[in-house]
This record gives sequence, structure tokens and C-alpha cells, in this order.
Amino acid sequence: MTEGMGLRERKKIQTRRRLLAEATRLFSERGFDQVSVAEIAEAADVSKMTVFNYFDSKEDLVLAPMEEHIGDVAQVVRDRAPGESAVAGVRRQFLAAVESRDPAVGVSDSPLALRLLRLIQQTPALLTRVHAFFARGDELLVDVLVAEGEEPAVARIVAAQLISTRNALIVENHRRLLAGESAEAIASDAAVLAERAFGLLENGLGDFATRG
Repeated sequence: MTEGMGLRERKKIQTRRRLLAEATRLFSERGFDQVSVAEIAEAADVSKMTVFNYFDSKEDLVLAPMEEHIGDVAQVVRDRAPGESAVAGVRRQFLAAVESRDPAVGVSDSPLALRLLRLIQQTPALLTRVHAFFARGDELLVDVLVAEGEEPAVARIVAAQLISTRNALIVENHRRLLAGESAEAIASDAAVLAERAFGLLENGLGDFATRG
């Protein structure tokens, strides 16, 4: 990742990583609300001003990696191949992420990923930000669909279904991780469930759950 970068750029990346690591460690040990930015700066051996040069808020010290993925679905739909539907593109990307054990879709049980997941679940302010990320991801997908010529109302309906389906799959993966299951144990089931979920989107609910 840092190959070909100058010394200054490499140092910036190293400082950012150190801040994220120290913040996560302190938050996990003592709770998000009990740790100050000044304490994080001291632990990372930088000034408080340096922290705010890299992150706009204390919440960003936890959520910055997640924020990088807000536009994932919109990007996939925007870049899909000719002849590929939006559902097919999102399904393809999700299954690839499961295969690579990507923490962005909830199939990483690395110590850092688990600490972050528990921290977010236990901190209302962070959960609020995560929900805002979901809403922003929805808006970005709507913009892509409208740019392709879809009616705004229909674009919102389609985006809501795609984003909600994907998020529900991730929530299920998180639930199992927090219950103590390994990423390896979760991954194969996650792929099967994703195929079924996106299949329902692709083919419609039709007679699903018809009462006998």
C-alpha cells in the first residue's frame, strides 16, 4: 500500500494507523465516553492538534475505516459491466467480499474488527453515526440510478431494497461474530444466505410466504 510513496506520505499513514489503534485500544478498555482526545494523543505520542489534523471528531477515530465504504454499493452499480443488472452487481461484490473475509461485510474475526464491532454496539453515539452512514449510502445509490435515467421515486425504492438487503446480511454476520462464531464458520452460510436474499430481490417476492 505504501510502496512508491514518499517519506512524508508514509509517515502520515503510519501516524493515522497509530491513532486508530491507540483509540480503539483505549475505547475498548475503558469505554468510548470515558476516553478523551487528549489521552489518545498522549498514547500515540502526538499533540491533540495532530489528532484533529487527521480526524474531525472523536467518533471518527472509530468510524473512519467504515466511512470509507459508504459509497461501495453506488460504486459497484456505477461500474457494473454492460448487461449486468444492479442486483447482480451488488450480489457479485458482496460475495467477493465474503470470500475475502472483508470486515466491511462482517466476516472478519480479527481482534481489531471484533473490538470495533463491540465498541460500536455498546456506544449509542457511534450507532447513530453508523445509521447515518447507511442513509448516505442509500442517497449515493439513488444518485447513480437517477443519473442513468431512472425516475427519482423508483430509484429510491430500488436503492432502499438493495441497501436494506445488504445491510441485513451484514447485521446477521455481526450477530454471529458477537455470539462467538469464527469468520470461517460464518462465511459459507453468509454466501448461501446472500444468494437467497439477492435472488428474492432479482426474482421478486411473488408467492413468498403465501399462507396455505
